[in-house]
Amino acid sequence: MRNYTISIEEAPRENELTSYQGNPENTQQQAPPPQGGASFPPSSELLSSSVQDTSLQDTSLDDTGHDWSKSFYGLSMQPFPKEAIEILLKPIDPDDVECKPDGMIYLPEIKYRRVLNQAFGPGGWGLAPRGENSVSPRNISREYALVCLGRLVSVARGEQEYFDPSGLATAAEGAKSNALMRCCKDLGIASELWDPRYVREFKSRYCEEVMVEHVIKKMRKKVWKRKDTPIDYPFKMASPYGAYGGGGVGSGVN
Repeated sequence: MRNYTISIEEAPRENELTSYQGNPENTQQQAPPPQGGASFPPSSELLSSSVQDTSLQDTSLDDTGHDWSKSFYGLSMQPFPKEAIEILLKPIDPDDVECKPDGMIYLPEIKYRRVLNQAFGPGGWGLAPRGENSVSPRNISREYALVCLGRLVSVARGEQEYFDPSGLATAAEGAKSNALMRCCKDLGIASELWDPRYVREFKSRYCEEVMVEHVIKKMRKKVWKRKDTPIDYPFKMASPYGAYGGGGVGSGVN
């Protein structure tokens, strides 16, 4: 059997190892093995750190060298072009607004993206994560920065509930969409939806509260909906007087 020995003189000096690893052309390489045929296994801690650093650079740095996980470059630098401003501040179309069963009105997330694409063009804006996902047993959240034309516009934390670990990836995407909608407030997109007076007037004109009944379970409850939107299965319209009052279910709105 052949024996290998390493003398103290043959081991790489600390300053040599530091100089070798600091070379930008060798960031993915290990220090050269000492003479005599022996090699040192890479440190698991260094390997893990290298992977994390590479991942952060790939997702956070843009062509200008700004680290959007930390940078505030361009914030309030100057207004956007007039054409973009007109698109961003355009009054909301009532037909685009949806109503949740609890009475909350909202603009679907995809329509925020359409406004951004019209104002800045596809590829002219993006969301950059500013930190890792924060996950609790029923909620996931993450902070994002909205960057438009190479400038930071807004920072917001998006959140989303989930009920099963298998849906965590979908919930993470929901948190991203929620952050986008919150960031768009600073651009004035659909700002009416944050105005209490507009919300009251919209609900009075376009929405209504109705009694519905579960087709299978026969459970009743009140929900809000748009006046021009039908009730979705498994619910149907029910009488507000109950099964035995006011002529029964048949006397309700069909």
